[in-house]
Amino acid sequence: MILAERWADCARRVETELAAVLPPAEAPPSLLHEAMRYSTLGGGKRLRGYLVVAAAEAVGAPAEPVLPAACAVELVHAYSLIHDDLPCMDDDDWRRGRPSAHRVYGEAIALLAGDALLTLAFEVMANGARAAGASAEQALAATVELAVASGSRGMAGGQADDLLGEGRQLAVPELESIHRRKTGALIRASVRIGALLGGATPRELAALTRYGEAVGLAFQITDDLLDVEGEAEKTGKTVRKDAARAKATYPGLLGIEEARRRAREAAEEAKQAVAGFGERGEVLAALADFILQRDR
Repeated sequence: MILAERWADCARRVETELAAVLPPAEAPPSLLHEAMRYSTLGGGKRLRGYLVVAAAEAVGAPAEPVLPAACAVELVHAYSLIHDDLPCMDDDDWRRGRPSAHRVYGEAIALLAGDALLTLAFEVMANGARAAGASAEQALAATVELAVASGSRGMAGGQADDLLGEGRQLAVPELESIHRRKTGALIRASVRIGALLGGATPRELAALTRYGEAVGLAFQITDDLLDVEGEAEKTGKTVRKDAARAKATYPGLLGIEEARRRAREAAEEAKQAVAGFGERGEVLAALADFILQRDR
């Protein structure tokens, strides 16, 4: 209950902040701004934004100063979903229970909306961190985290290898490498950004980094399982598409039961990583458990 209440409250605050930092739909170029708002607002779990806040709180910092960073992470996530759904990528017509951006606005505007969200994220991160009182070193470190997680060593690289791996029989280490970058990199960065802006000690940062890596892997394995076992009405996106595209997944390589076991193992590793935070780490531990049980 504590997790649900705190997460819901954070999601509302992040949504309000996002609505404020996104350009108004009526401002020119209005179609581009409308596509940006359509793709970002009114849906999503705000998991990554909440991880920023929860990590800051775990090191004893308040939530309010890191809300801009939480928004920046969510803007990057929104951009990645637009691009993932494009026909040249994962080719999905549905996202969060409604038509994908390219189905509504066309591929060109959707592509530009993703580009604009990515660049807006760095503006929000840099301005928000300094306005909230972060030092120049903290603001720079947080911005670098977001950049690395978004680029060729993170999401973009993971997506590239995911596409190149279609139709091939990958070994488990190759698959894990893709997962840790395509999905896990931004989750890891969200945790580290909250910790850095919250003033974490080196020891706290190392523990939260281990948490972010483990919980990111658990999230992606669960995502693989949802594609096999989930319902489109709950997930809000097309299911069974991984097999149709001959993508390597944990269930495909190891079977459903072994995939579940590995997800549980990763979640347990995440919980152990934050055990030393005591009560301040309880929400993060509960979130690791939630990831295993989610249905969307």
